[in-house]
Amino acid sequence: MDASTILSSMRPNLSSYETIYKELHQHPGLSLQEHLAAKTAASHLKRLDGFKVKTNIGGTGLVGILKNGDGKTVLLRADTDALPVKELTGLEYASEVREVDLEDGNEKPVMHACGHDMHITCMLAAATTLYAAKEQWSGTLVILFQPNAERGAGAKAMIADGLYDEKRHACPVPDIVLGQHVMPLPTGTVGTRVGSFCSASDFFRVTVYGRGGHASLPHAAIDPVVMAAHIVVRLQTIVSREVDPRDSALVTVGSIQAGETENIIASEATIKINVRTVKPETRTKVLAALKRIVKAECDASGASQEPLWESTSSFPFTINDEETTNKVAEAFTKHFGESHDAAAPTAEASEDFSILATEATNKSGGKGVPYCYWSFGGVDPKIYKDLKNAGKMDQLPVNHSAYFAPVIQPTMSTGIDALVTGALAFLQ
Repeated sequence: MDASTILSSMRPNLSSYETIYKELHQHPGLSLQEHLAAKTAASHLKRLDGFKVKTNIGGTGLVGILKNGDGKTVLLRADTDALPVKELTGLEYASEVREVDLEDGNEKPVMHACGHDMHITCMLAAATTLYAAKEQWSGTLVILFQPNAERGAGAKAMIADGLYDEKRHACPVPDIVLGQHVMPLPTGTVGTRVGSFCSASDFFRVTVYGRGGHASLPHAAIDPVVMAAHIVVRLQTIVSREVDPRDSALVTVGSIQAGETENIIASEATIKINVRTVKPETRTKVLAALKRIVKAECDASGASQEPLWESTSSFPFTINDEETTNKVAEAFTKHFGESHDAAAPTAEASEDFSILATEATNKSGGKGVPYCYWSFGGVDPKIYKDLKNAGKMDQLPVNHSAYFAPVIQPTMSTGIDALVTGALAFLQ
C-alpha cells in the first residue's frame, strides 16, 4: 500500500485537530515555556498504545517512540515555541497572552507568529496516521517535539540532555532525520531542495567604549553613539562590496542602545548584529570583515578600550543530504504531483533542526546521520496570486509578522501528508 492510499484511508478526521490547532494558537508559550504544547503532545502520544513517551528532555522537549519490527529508524521533528510578538491577525482565536520572557525578565505579548502551532498539530495527526497504518510498514518511528527553536538552543539542549542515550531516554539513534516548516507560499504546495536549504545565522552583542561627558563639551569626551553610527553604515558595505553578487549574505543591525538623556554623552554603546550566510566560506569571510570593521572604526574614533564581543546565539547551516532528499522528493512528486517543487529556493531563515542529525553518532561510530528539511505553503493561493500579479508581495505577511496566520486547510492536511509520505519513503 503506497503513501497516498494510506493517507486516503487512514488519515484521521481533522476537525478535532483543527480544534487543537486553535487552542495552541490561542495559548502560545515563549521559548523554554512551551508547557501547553508539551502537555498536549505527550497526552496525545500516550493514547496511541505502543508509543513509549519520554518527556522533559532539554526543557519541555519530548519524544514518542514506536518500535514496529525490523527496518530503519526515522525521526520526525516539530518545533513548539512561540515569539514575543503582539498578534494583529484579528482571528477569533488570536492570542492575547502576555508572558515574562525568561531571557530578560520582561513581560511581553506572545504569538505563534512562525507557525509552530501548525507544526505540532500536523505532527500529532501524522503520528496517528502512521500508528493506524503500522501493518503497512516496518521499522522504528521517533516523533520528536523540540522546544526553544527560535533561539537556536533547543536541539542542542536535547542532545546535551542525553536524547540519544538509551539509558536516559530510550531514544534510538535515527538512520534518517526529517522535518518541515510552513512558509508564506501557496497552501497545498511543498518544496524540497538538495544541498543548502536554510542559511547559517550568527548573533552578536558588541559593546563599544567611548568616554562620557557633557553635551556642551564634546571635545572632552569620546562619543560612542557617533562611533556606533559609523560602524552601522560601514557594515552595510560587507555584502555590497565584499560578497560575490552571485552568492548570498545578510548583515543586519537590529538594535543600538546608548545613553539615557539628550544632554549627556554616553560612555558606551551596544550594537546587536545578525549575520546570515549560505556557504561556509562566505560565513568565514563575512564574520572576519565584521570584526575588522568594528575594530577599525573604534580605532578611528579613539575608543577608550577594545570592543567587547559576545556571541548570543548561532544557527548552523541546513544542508540536505542528496540521497535522502532525492528519495523524499520522489515520494512527494508521486503524492503531490505538480504541487511539489524539487528545486525550491534557498531560505534565508535559519534553523537548529540539523543538530538533531549532525550530533547523532552513526552506526560507523562517527558523527552525523543524513537529514532532509522541506517547506510547505500556508497562504490562500488566490491571495498569493493576486498580490504577485499586482506587484505587492511586500504586503504578504511572512513568518514572524504580527499578521502571519496560515490558512488552516489545506495547510494542515498538506503538512500531515508530507510527514507521512516522507516517513514511509524509508519505513516501507
